[in-house]
Amino acid sequence: MPLTPDRKKALRSLGHNLKPVVTVAGKGLSEGVMEELNRALEDHELIKVKLMIADREVRHQVIGQLCEQSGAELVQEIGKIALIYRQAEKPDPRLSNLLR
Repeated sequence: MPLTPDRKKALRSLGHNLKPVVTVAGKGLSEGVMEELNRALEDHELIKVKLMIADREVRHQVIGQLCEQSGAELVQEIGKIALIYRQAEKPDPRLSNLLR
């Protein structure tokens, strides 16, 4: 279910103070990166991903692939940082960035 504009606005405000927890570098979306991304999304639900890719078009394509493969939704993209969200099956209040 796509995020509504109001929900995106609320998630952007929550994500403002977050630090990137996953970094995608020159090798792109390797299996290890996807495992770490899925673990981070399951734990935190709302995360920032840093993309160390210089070309803007390639970076945008990688973000699209990242969201498609993980089942997450892009909340915001600013420069080399993407804020993504995926609701956890069983959110842990100690880890979730939404339940704090």
